[in-house]
Amino acid sequence: MSSSPQPTSASQAAARAQGGGGHGMALLVIASCQLMVVLDITIVNIALPHIQSALDFSTTSLSWVVNAYTLTFGGLLLLGGRTGDILGRRRMFIFGVLLFALASLLGGLAQNSGQLLAARALQGVGGAIASPTALALISTTFREGPERNRAFGVFAGVSAGGGAIGLVAGGVIVEWLNWRWVLFVNVPIGVLIALATPRVIKESERHPGHFDLAGALTSTVGMVLLVYGFIRAAQEGWRDPFTLASFAAAVVVLAGFILIERRSSQPITPLHMFADRNRAGTYGIMLSLAAAIFGMFFFLTLFVQDVLGFSPLATGFAFLPVSAVIAVGAGLASRFLPTFGPKPFMVVGAVLAAAGLAWLTLTDVHSTYAGSILGPILVFSLGMGLEFVSLTLMALSNVPVEETGAASGLLNATQQVGGSLGLSILVTMFGTASTNEAHKQIPLFLAQATPAERLRFRHTGQLPSPWSDHVLTAGISAAFIMAAIFTVVAALVALFAIQVRPSDLERLKGGTGPGPA
Repeated sequence: MSSSPQPTSASQAAARAQGGGGHGMALLVIASCQLMVVLDITIVNIALPHIQSALDFSTTSLSWVVNAYTLTFGGLLLLGGRTGDILGRRRMFIFGVLLFALASLLGGLAQNSGQLLAARALQGVGGAIASPTALALISTTFREGPERNRAFGVFAGVSAGGGAIGLVAGGVIVEWLNWRWVLFVNVPIGVLIALATPRVIKESERHPGHFDLAGALTSTVGMVLLVYGFIRAAQEGWRDPFTLASFAAAVVVLAGFILIERRSSQPITPLHMFADRNRAGTYGIMLSLAAAIFGMFFFLTLFVQDVLGFSPLATGFAFLPVSAVIAVGAGLASRFLPTFGPKPFMVVGAVLAAAGLAWLTLTDVHSTYAGSILGPILVFSLGMGLEFVSLTLMALSNVPVEETGAASGLLNATQQVGGSLGLSILVTMFGTASTNEAHKQIPLFLAQATPAERLRFRHTGQLPSPWSDHVLTAGISAAFIMAAIFTVVAALVALFAIQVRPSDLERLKGGTGPGPA
């Protein structure tokens, strides 16, 4: 297929070819794919203890069951968005979904740790292709204005709430079946999505170009080194030679990435996108908020299981209100965006998220779910629902059709990279605070311990409850302080960097303001 000089022709043709039912089915297919991809980031968390015992993972290597997926997913999202621009978005959407389903099957059948990690990395590759092409397909399938606003609202709600749904699904599957089914469940879903896609979604135009493999490689390796540096710092300290070497290598590789992108005729990350004040601010906000939401899920999951004593199933259902409130926030934002524009929702959403996290810093060993956890996560979730619709729309505003894949890939990449980097920073804060608290609790424990308890402590180095609960809670509280700081930064960026012009509001209403549709 040859490219057309009319940048909006693909979107218009797709819109004319599909009726209301077609649009509904297209959105269902796209949202189902995004849910599958996002859900897999957290669904495995509940199953980690079972995976560890089944495949003989060490405690340290077990973390890579999660990292192998998130790092390849985030690192290759930019390349995944570019493949859709060049080879056709529907075609690459189907390929990414099928690759994801195949990797899930291989992971479920894994007989050792190496096989599972390889499958998880392959899942990340499939997700990196499917997710940005799914977002770009919304731009080429739905007309700009209220119709596209509603589609973005659904997509953003699924993206933001998928993590909580994954925790619920993981708890149900592990409790009723076994850990392998948290991977097997993706196979029939992926096959159904791939079969339905050609029937409800039109192929987009293909734009001639080449793949920036050097940019993709350096960006992925650089981010892996950076994340590893933070994780290593949490375990071995900031003076550890490998920690310092990892950070130094990350700086060199990422500097090389920027140099490659500046010299490339068709870069994987068009740096001119950052010249737009609103878009650059949007990426900064997403980076900060993703760090906060990854940390919130990680540490609260730890707290409710280890301190409150929730089962995996109960833990999953404890986060169910998160999805519902995010959906409410996303619906409100998509409805009133044409009236107020995205900036108020960006500011208010970040402030609500900061308030929820600040509230969570008050959590202690005497806290209960209903009295101390539910309220803060509802406030936080409402803020996230308001944010993600606004961020999605702003990131793709005024982007030429041939670059929507790259723009959506960059937005998704900032979310994954921000989550990985932010979580590693929060883990470092957690480790420092919990170590300090342990130094306070050990003398108190030894003063009351029986000879048998002292002997057990010397052999294991582990404090029993309730002393260990104090250590864990102190670390989690410190992590939430840093997470709240991340969201305050997001609110300040939204307040001072984002500018919405009258023409932007006109386009949100379906008008003919300047800039490509």
